[in-house]
Amino acid sequence: MTLKMSKGSSVLQGAFLLADKLCLPSSLSSLQKADWSRVGRPVLEALREICGLDELGGRPSPSAVVWMKNLVCAVWLKALSGETGEDVEAAWRENPFFPLQNGLPEVNRVVLLEMVKSMAAAQIFARFLLSLPQSQICTELERLVQHVRSSPTREDDVRLFLEVWWELWKGREEQKDGTEDDTEMMFAREFARLLCKSSSLSPQAAKRLKLDASDLPASPPAADVLHVLLHALKDLKDHISRADLCLQALSISLDALYTAFLIDRAAVLPTKEKMLLLSKVVGIREENEEKLSPELIQEAQRDVRASHTPSPFQPSRMKLAEALTIVTELALFWQNSGLLNVCDGSKPSYSAFKLEQSVQRVLAALQEAPETTTEMDDQDPEKKVLRGFLESLAFPATENTAEVNMRVTATIISHRLEDYQNFALLFASEKSWAAHDALWTDCLEKNQAAFQQQDSLIQLSTALVGKLHGEDADVSRCRKLMKVVADIFSALSLKDKNGALAAMLRLSCRGFFGCSVPSAVTEGFEQQLNMAFNCLIQGGGATMTTQGNLNTAVSLVARVAFQNPEATLRSCCHSAIFNKGAFSLMAKILQQLPGLRGHGGRKDEARGDEEAEESADEGEDGPSGSALLCRCLQETIGTKSLSANEKEQLLEYLGLLMTPVEGGEEEERRQSFLTPQQVVNVFVLPNISATGQSSVDVELSLRLLQTALSVDVQDPASCPHWVLDCSPFPLLYVLAQLQNQTLRCWEQPPEGGVPRWSMDTKELLVSVLTSLGGVVGAEVAAAPSRWSRALFWLYNKTGQLDWTVRFHLKPVWGEHFKNEVPSSLLTVCDLPEQEWLGSDLPQYGQGTGLLAWMECCSASDSLRSTMLSRLSLDQRRPDHVGMFSKGLLVALTQTLPWCSVSQWTRLQGVLRELIASGRLHVPFSLEYVDYLPLLDLRSFSCDLRLSVLLLRVLQLLCGSSCSHWLSADGWSHVARLYALAVREVMNSVRAKLPLPSSAALNVSASTPPKTPAPRDSDPSCTPIKAPKMSKDLQRAGGSPVTSKESHMEEEVEGFPSQEVLFVLSQLFCHVQHIQVMMPGGQSEPLFLSSLEILSHYEAVMAAFPRSSSPLESDNTRHFFSTITDNLQDHDMKAVLRQKIAQLVSSAA
Repeated sequence: MTLKMSKGSSVLQGAFLLADKLCLPSSLSSLQKADWSRVGRPVLEALREICGLDELGGRPSPSAVVWMKNLVCAVWLKALSGETGEDVEAAWRENPFFPLQNGLPEVNRVVLLEMVKSMAAAQIFARFLLSLPQSQICTELERLVQHVRSSPTREDDVRLFLEVWWELWKGREEQKDGTEDDTEMMFAREFARLLCKSSSLSPQAAKRLKLDASDLPASPPAADVLHVLLHALKDLKDHISRADLCLQALSISLDALYTAFLIDRAAVLPTKEKMLLLSKVVGIREENEEKLSPELIQEAQRDVRASHTPSPFQPSRMKLAEALTIVTELALFWQNSGLLNVCDGSKPSYSAFKLEQSVQRVLAALQEAPETTTEMDDQDPEKKVLRGFLESLAFPATENTAEVNMRVTATIISHRLEDYQNFALLFASEKSWAAHDALWTDCLEKNQAAFQQQDSLIQLSTALVGKLHGEDADVSRCRKLMKVVADIFSALSLKDKNGALAAMLRLSCRGFFGCSVPSAVTEGFEQQLNMAFNCLIQGGGATMTTQGNLNTAVSLVARVAFQNPEATLRSCCHSAIFNKGAFSLMAKILQQLPGLRGHGGRKDEARGDEEAEESADEGEDGPSGSALLCRCLQETIGTKSLSANEKEQLLEYLGLLMTPVEGGEEEERRQSFLTPQQVVNVFVLPNISATGQSSVDVELSLRLLQTALSVDVQDPASCPHWVLDCSPFPLLYVLAQLQNQTLRCWEQPPEGGVPRWSMDTKELLVSVLTSLGGVVGAEVAAAPSRWSRALFWLYNKTGQLDWTVRFHLKPVWGEHFKNEVPSSLLTVCDLPEQEWLGSDLPQYGQGTGLLAWMECCSASDSLRSTMLSRLSLDQRRPDHVGMFSKGLLVALTQTLPWCSVSQWTRLQGVLRELIASGRLHVPFSLEYVDYLPLLDLRSFSCDLRLSVLLLRVLQLLCGSSCSHWLSADGWSHVARLYALAVREVMNSVRAKLPLPSSAALNVSASTPPKTPAPRDSDPSCTPIKAPKMSKDLQRAGGSPVTSKESHMEEEVEGFPSQEVLFVLSQLFCHVQHIQVMMPGGQSEPLFLSSLEILSHYEAVMAAFPRSSSPLESDNTRHFFSTITDNLQDHDMKAVLRQKIAQLVSSAA
């Protein structure tokens, strides 16, 4: 890169040529220091013209700095090239500054240094120095000192020396983009090339030289910048006669001593202390008619940094004792000269303030420095002298004002100066500054990005809350500030948003609205809240599935949640429960915002909501955000009675919130928004009781408990299980009490009361008891001695309940207790005494053994297997089998009405096994036919016998001696159970005769046989199977019709279509018989079963047309219609007749 020439370059070259003429008969190459004031004016005027400055020495513009830097660089290299005798032929190719440098006359070091002094360019000169190796810096500093000491030596020479010294200590100023300055790099490279040339290096080697110190001549071991500077100052002390220059010199020397010897790492000042320092600097300079500017603060920041950071030039020759001696001599000399007395009671100046800070640092370091080594002992006299002198100095007090502090901080933030984010935090945390409404608000509004950090945001929120709760709150300004704070929050990343939400929850669960707030502000937020949730619901609700839409929804909710977490969570709960399908979206949003969950530990999570309510009443926060969500949910569902759909949404919502989601980078384990123990402690334990006094739906509580138990949140390695935080043994006992009450579910409630229990609740209770018992049982098995007292307590308490309840708690105590059953059970069952114990129960007298046996069979699958395998029955004795069959009929009649669906399913399996094994004898009578058809019903024997058995049971149950047992709901339940049994029989029948596909039906209907087959060929068994028929036709070479007829006749003998029709007709008669017998006769489940039987009957007739002749079809329709006439309900009768009329044989 080569420096490009411009008009300004030509002007500068002309100015130097004019200055060279003014030197005649001499030249600029031999200029003396005293002659610069005479010849340097053209150069300075040209520079002033180019830079657009009124006078040199003021604060230059960036473009002026570039010109000054280029000029200093060119003149320095020009002087150096004259010293080294550079070849012009090589320079124009290798020197990037050749275009400007070549147009200048020959100059010497005096021109360079006097120009730097006149332009007040000490900083630029120092920056070029810093780009050189330390040995060369020492060399150049010695030349500077030589120039300063040369006659005449004035105070501006000393000032230049001090300014260069301090700029070296400040170090190189970093570029904003992090890159190095091109001009400085080119200068260092060219400087190295010239030095190498002077050392007789070849041009090719010089070309390869870089800025690296390794490529330059080796530094002599004696190169010590501090040594050069301190000794130079010692030599110049007589030339300092002004107080401010004396203060500056002493301050710089003390700081050099401090940073070179007394600290080993940078001191990190607290932001507030740094702000107070900067504010004092600004206050002092403003008194000297300087204006506050970013450059002023930036310069002060560099001064502070240089004073607290180890020197970049660590001494190699000079020792601490020597440095102490020099500094002490200088200080005492200037004190004796009366130059330091101006500190006493005078108006503070910047030099005095800097000296005061330097003195404080050095004194503190000297007091802390160890004094154990011999070297330290040698330094002790000097240290004592210096310490005593420094302690004797008195400085005028400098005060800070809040207004200056605020303006300085705001300027640092606005211009993104060093450490601006910490200053933003300080700005936000200073409560008193918020009183300056205009400046405070303006800074926040214009610099929102600077405050995008959690701590700053929380401090701003605290200040905003203070404004909102003030007596004279400015509503419009408060609303504006709320928007600014919310905008800052919205710009955070999701991780930081969650951190801010958690911090806000710790601050107040109601956010900005913890105390009384102007109504206009509250109404404005409520509108914002309603609008946010309306957008979510109307914008898709449950269909908002894309990640982008979900992120938008999360940001929307997070924004309002930061302003008022409680109101937002309440809106989430309301939307999740009362807006159809919205529960999924609300749960997904909250799962993305774990900050609203708070940071409560396991013990906090296990606390009940009662404590949270108490703290809320006192105006405090609950234990965690999760407890807050639980409280909002309680309030939401307590305001109105929930419909079935709303209950489902509540269950789904809580289930999703309990489902663990993957944590972020800092949360490796999976976490859920609500823990199962929270849900159980808040929504189940307080609301579930055996007394029936709770206003909350017990079934809903049970379903919540079931959902909590089914959520996979337990880490297998963690112990104990979360259930142990939920009073598991009392909970098991309450559930057992409820299970005991469901055994009397068909008892009539008190007058005007509503039946409390249903079979669905009973089923649910059994499921919950089984799940909870399994979990607790595993914990008991892991530490049995720990839980022995609790086990005995639970076992003894359940002794007051029905004996079957304990079977559901068997997983809890395992083999700790025997199975206690009625003694009558042991008379029909061969049970080992080691595991079973008989008890005399009043309800189970003689002859009730089979009743107890049936109840055991229905309790669980394992008990059913035990009862069947241990049944005492001698099948070789017909009288025993007959007595057992009659007794089982009576026991089944007593058990059936109180069976749940799962229990009834088990009992059907028991009945089928007993029938199949021949232990249960069920005579099958043909009471619905006049003669026995020639059919093979052996494969349907079990189905027919089971149907007959159920008919006998229902006949007993509907008889005069038993019909008063059940309420209307009880009879409806019995009808559902019987319909379930009919469906099982139907499934068994379907399995024995699968119907062909629709294609086969179409083929069968379109190609009937030409001549009816004779009766003895049993055409009623003829099925049509499309795939098999097509293969036969492909094999046959004759007429398709002939092949089809022969195929159909073959199929007749293989499929029991007539048997199926016969079984279906018997089943239909049984169902109709029972429906007529039942009180009311309007049982819808039985009506639907009848329709299902008729539909299948019709399907079989259609699939197998020859299974029923037209005459048989007509007889069947007449027979079915006659039975249906007994129904009382006219609508059901009409529908069934219509269906019966469709039973027409296709063979017609």
